[in-house]
Amino acid sequence: MKASSKKFSDYEISVFCRQMALLIKAGIAPVESIEIMLQDFKFEGDDAVLKTILQILHSGEKFHIALQMSGAFPGYVIHMVTIGEESGDLDLVMDSLADYYEREETIRQNIVGAISYPLIMIGMMLVVIIVLITRVLPIFGQVFAQLGTSMNSFSNSLLSIGISLKNYSAVFIIILAIAAGLCVFFVKTNKGREVFHKIGMHIPPIRKIYDEVATTRFANGMVLTLSSGMDTYEGLRLVSNLVDSESMSAKIDTCRSLIAGGSSFPEALQASGILNRFYSRMVSIGFTSGSMDVVMKQIANRYAEETQRKMYAFIAVLEPTLVIILSLVVGMILLSVILPLMGIMSSIG
Repeated sequence: MKASSKKFSDYEISVFCRQMALLIKAGIAPVESIEIMLQDFKFEGDDAVLKTILQILHSGEKFHIALQMSGAFPGYVIHMVTIGEESGDLDLVMDSLADYYEREETIRQNIVGAISYPLIMIGMMLVVIIVLITRVLPIFGQVFAQLGTSMNSFSNSLLSIGISLKNYSAVFIIILAIAAGLCVFFVKTNKGREVFHKIGMHIPPIRKIYDEVATTRFANGMVLTLSSGMDTYEGLRLVSNLVDSESMSAKIDTCRSLIAGGSSFPEALQASGILNRFYSRMVSIGFTSGSMDVVMKQIANRYAEETQRKMYAFIAVLEPTLVIILSLVVGMILLSVILPLMGIMSSIG
């Protein structure tokens, strides 16, 4: 059976898992659940994936094999569904996967929003400045020429830039198209987000936000593994593949080594630097009471809220900063020609 070329997004995986959880809880087998979903539950262009899964299930394969052969799901989903089938808790696992990928989609949207807004603002700034130096300044240049004088050196330099932009407009349009393509690449593609992530790790405020995002993903992943009945050591191994951060992966490896050396899970979390003392104590309480999955979910929610607050705070500071910069640049350009012009008009008067 040929795997589908379509990969489900985090949102699609979340909705798929939620629907499967509801149907399985109602006592409906996976093969019948897929048949129901083909009739009542549709994403644009996903019928082929569901039909592929259904054909594989009809051939007698298990549900996790069907998901794997469809090619639409990441390895983490396949592994967790395998555990759910073997433990008889497939409905709980599907619910946990739905929660996890809902949170992943929220994180992704927050990051895209934080990247998109500054890029849009910078693009608008460039457009306003280009219009000024290519359309407005030449008019002032003509006025000064008619009055028998010339603009100051700053205005003349900008006018020269504007003339060059007009003369080489084709080259400039190509550069703008490349810039727009890069913006789309950074915002819309996984590879672009990886490149932006590497660049952002060298900028302290952005690096701090990315570190908190990695911690949020770690906590979300641990909620999923713990609620599925997996032990912490194996859960850490799986979560290491989800965090998308080299520094967090290194911390998780350290944490696993500490556990293997005899440390408790809360002690290992604090010693490895994954969680601070406060959150480690929360995990210690959950470890003692047998409710670690609940505690990790609380920690994940707190980190998610804090990360979202910092992203909004970053945008809130960036917005007026960009507006101020734009206002100063436009003001300097206009004042460089208006003030001399007013002086000439006063002298004529």
